[in-house]
Amino acid sequence: MKQEEAAEVLSIDGREVRVTHAGKLYFSKQVKLSKLDIVQYYLSVAAGALGGIQDRPIVLKRFVNGAEGEAFYQKRAPSERPSWLRTVTLSFPSGRTAEEIVVDDAASLAWIVNLGCIELHPHPVRSGDLNHPDELRIDLDPGPGVSWTDVRRVSLEVKSLLEECGLHGWPKTSGSRGMHVIVRVEPRWSFSEVRRAALALSREVERRLPAIASSKWWKEERHGVFLDYNQNAKDRTTASAYSVRPLPDARVSAPLHWQEVSDCDPADFTVSTVPKRFAELGDPHASIDASPGSLERLLELAARDEAAGLGDAPWPPHFRKAEGEAPRVSPSRAKAASKATAEKKAVNKPRTKMPLLVIANSPSEEAALAGLEKWKAKYPEAAAYLAVDDVLVDRMRGRSSTWTRIRVNLRHVPEELRPPQETPDPDDDPTREWRARLSKKAHDNSQG
Repeated sequence: MKQEEAAEVLSIDGREVRVTHAGKLYFSKQVKLSKLDIVQYYLSVAAGALGGIQDRPIVLKRFVNGAEGEAFYQKRAPSERPSWLRTVTLSFPSGRTAEEIVVDDAASLAWIVNLGCIELHPHPVRSGDLNHPDELRIDLDPGPGVSWTDVRRVSLEVKSLLEECGLHGWPKTSGSRGMHVIVRVEPRWSFSEVRRAALALSREVERRLPAIASSKWWKEERHGVFLDYNQNAKDRTTASAYSVRPLPDARVSAPLHWQEVSDCDPADFTVSTVPKRFAELGDPHASIDASPGSLERLLELAARDEAAGLGDAPWPPHFRKAEGEAPRVSPSRAKAASKATAEKKAVNKPRTKMPLLVIANSPSEEAALAGLEKWKAKYPEAAAYLAVDDVLVDRMRGRSSTWTRIRVNLRHVPEELRPPQETPDPDDDPTREWRARLSKKAHDNSQG
């Protein structure tokens, strides 16, 4: 039997933290970084990283095989943990509960990073009040081909709108292609009310920048930069400040000053560069907790939208349908169903093929994108008609796993050139087996 690699024991503020398999490479393609390198990175920026997660329950997104391997989500705290590690019990929309870890200090931070938690995913609540968020999260998610310039323009419009509403936003790169704006708010509103405020903000920004901003939930309707209001729904988390992202260059979600936004480049902020920046400039978000704001003006904007006939927007698929929410079905499916019903009433005609095709499913985004290129090479005539917004890259999140789904919208492709739906290549959906078990269980119950 191969002898287990000796652990590295770190002494952090009087507490010992064992880093197992310390030399294991967590990044190996563009940069070479071991697990111990990632732990030491977090310790070098601990004062800033703790500002985003301290006293908050945290979901463990674990990359046990490094940034290039498949990640899984673990809500429940491991049964074997130090006595000094705190937990709280959260309830979820499904009715389930989970005892989750609360990170209070640098030793706790190092301990969860040793589990493979490259990213930090805290809930927007403090441990003393789990029902009232103290954080509004504005997630700017650019579609395929959307420029970083447009992301910055939308973020600056978000800043202006927040200031009109008496709120202060704190910008940071997402660590990928987008931007996050964090707003500390008084913990007086429910999750639903905070989400309602975020939706109103998203719709207003879209009205102000209709060419480059979108509040539409369905990807086939989006364009430009999507303002993901649903990141404020209960049980949703985003990567917090100083989180390392699983990109080849070990990019970091970097807090910024607003004056930096107009000419910053997200590629400048990595595990290698951010510790020096932090040591020299400090944390741009150091005073984020000083002046929490009120959501009243955003909620007034939401009320005006509703009075004008704008109902609730779609929730994530695993949430119960909300009052006033439109049918939770993509517009293309709704249109196809409506058309099929009308045709059936008129005359029995063949159904028009759906304009959306699933091209690839894979835990590896790189493999999924390679599958898209193979599809384009196979159907070059159809691919030539695709607009930037017709390629839909869905980062899917199941109960405990993530994967990438790629679809193409054939709305611009003449019907005679539209390829059929084929088996996606690759076709590795990690939830398929779980869904099959549920289906079999439901069938067995119906037979019993």
